[in-house]
Amino acid sequence: MMIPVKGHPNLYRDEESGAIVNFDNNSYNQYVNSLNNRKSQKRELDEMKKDIEEIKSLLKEIVNGSKWNKITINR
Repeated sequence: MMIPVKGHPNLYRDEESGAIVNFDNNSYNQYVNSLNNRKSQKRELDEMKKDIEEIKSLLKEIVNGSKWNKITINR
């Protein structure tokens, strides 16, 4: 059985376990959306980091001259 917690309209105490349960679906949905947004932002940031590493690698090849360019120039 769930017992309402005084002063908190969405909180209930489980009589058997003593756990406090939040029945505020709106807050839960906001929390889940927030988690999903953070995961999405992390994926985007990781992808940007990979892209930057690739750009750096390509720039180093240009500056140092790639093996392919040295081979075709020497022919």
